[in-house]
Amino acid sequence: MPRRIRRLDDTLVFPPSSEALDDPNGLLAVGGDLSPARLLAAYKRGIFPWYEAPQPILWWTPDPRCVLFPEELHLSRSLRRTLRRNAFGLAVDRHFEVVMRHCARLRGDGRGTWIDDDMVRAYCRLRELGAAHSVEVLAPDGTLAGGLYGVSLGRVFFGESMFSRVADASKVALVALVHILRHGRFELIDCQLPSAHLRSLGARDIDRLDFEQRLAQTTNLGNRADIWQLPATCGGLL
Repeated sequence: MPRRIRRLDDTLVFPPSSEALDDPNGLLAVGGDLSPARLLAAYKRGIFPWYEAPQPILWWTPDPRCVLFPEELHLSRSLRRTLRRNAFGLAVDRHFEVVMRHCARLRGDGRGTWIDDDMVRAYCRLRELGAAHSVEVLAPDGTLAGGLYGVSLGRVFFGESMFSRVADASKVALVALVHILRHGRFELIDCQLPSAHLRSLGARDIDRLDFEQRLAQTTNLGNRADIWQLPATCGGLL
């Protein structure tokens, strides 16, 4: 008998991940809202929203889960050369909404992305609460060359999206993020779904149960607000 997707009510309770569908992989629930309380409750369980208008909000917990352990970051020779050239500036949380808007731009196939205005408002609220952060990579003229954003909970960073307008800029953003997280003794970065881009940087898959156990051990740990700073330029990441 096919599994039925649970519709969320006004409580912040999510179904157990064992109820998630195999196809599409990880679809767990539908409905609810994007309030800070619900989003943080979801992330603590390894659940994230992902949908495209006019769909209702869909909540996912795929198995396996793509993660990057900070100590396993892989820097290729070409990326090391990019960092040594020191051509990019770095910033944190200076242009959070702008980073989201860049991530939300239309893909090459002309279809929209899942980052709509409701998503932007929701994550900007998390930023105001100190629970979301952006890493910005700046061109020599100060404009955004690339960046990423995500949610910080305990000692886990849940990466949401990244963009690049210049070659290697999103990779530099991830290197910069790892620089921060190592100082904060973070355990892992949730990359959600695998890609060749992420695998080239050291990301790998772990099974959902392992992922959930790691979250249970780390999302309640304290972290310091003062770690969210970077060298002025990317050469300082080496």
